[in-house]
Amino acid sequence: MANIIDGKLISMDIKNEVKEKAAKLKEKGIEPCLAVVLVGEDPASQVYVRNKKKACEYCGIKSLSYELSGDTTEEELLALIDELNNNKECNGILVQLPLPKHIDENKILLKILPEKDVDGFHPYNVGLLSIGKADLKACTPAGCIELIKRSGVDITGKNCVVVGRSNIVGKPVGMLLLSENGTVTTCHSKTNDIKFVCRQADIIVAAVGIPKFVKGDMVKEGVVVIDVGINRMENGKLCGDVDFEEVEKKASYITPVPGGVGPMTIAMLMNNCIVACCKQNNVVC
Repeated sequence: MANIIDGKLISMDIKNEVKEKAAKLKEKGIEPCLAVVLVGEDPASQVYVRNKKKACEYCGIKSLSYELSGDTTEEELLALIDELNNNKECNGILVQLPLPKHIDENKILLKILPEKDVDGFHPYNVGLLSIGKADLKACTPAGCIELIKRSGVDITGKNCVVVGRSNIVGKPVGMLLLSENGTVTTCHSKTNDIKFVCRQADIIVAAVGIPKFVKGDMVKEGVVVIDVGINRMENGKLCGDVDFEEVEKKASYITPVPGGVGPMTIAMLMNNCIVACCKQNNVVC
């Protein structure tokens, strides 16, 4: 039976580290500050924003909240981002996705200054990530790496298979595994014989968006499995992209859903906010 990787516990460790750094910054007269922008009334987005505000409060990070109506124009949102870009007290800007259909998400994300891009989505930061120089790393992929490392697993030399190639998780987590000296293969819908490829993996990161896609016969004994997926079944229960019951029997370490990768995303967001604050104030974190 696998060791269950407790994302709640590890994320709390990270938030406590952030809290300590925030307190030290305040001793120097610097208050870390994150602006969170929500457009519209999407219930899931409202929950995420509420959780981010709670995390800011816990970590000692000042939170600026902008809750805009669903009919906010693209021009109005761009103007707000301009204002936050020019606000020296604001260290990080997070625009909650998805945005209403009449607003171009790419245009909005490009407008955020790279040094305030705490989501790590700006092409400038993605480029830095690809050459191993990023300070602000995409939160969910960075959280996956922390879960692996803080569980005592050494990535160096391991065969790492990423199932999924999205810009949000699949591609960046592959680059981060490479920077940790893993040997990385990315699988996707056009990959021939995904089952064979996955069976070679020492570490699997599943981020394909298909419930229980990774089955027990697709993994080898002792594999480390990080399940990024979160899917709601017909019975209302949540499940990941990995068939937990089957894969747990063969894995050495595995993340549950919920309670695995999910809590890490907000913890890494808090960490990015501190990193951004330190860089902008020329202070060592």
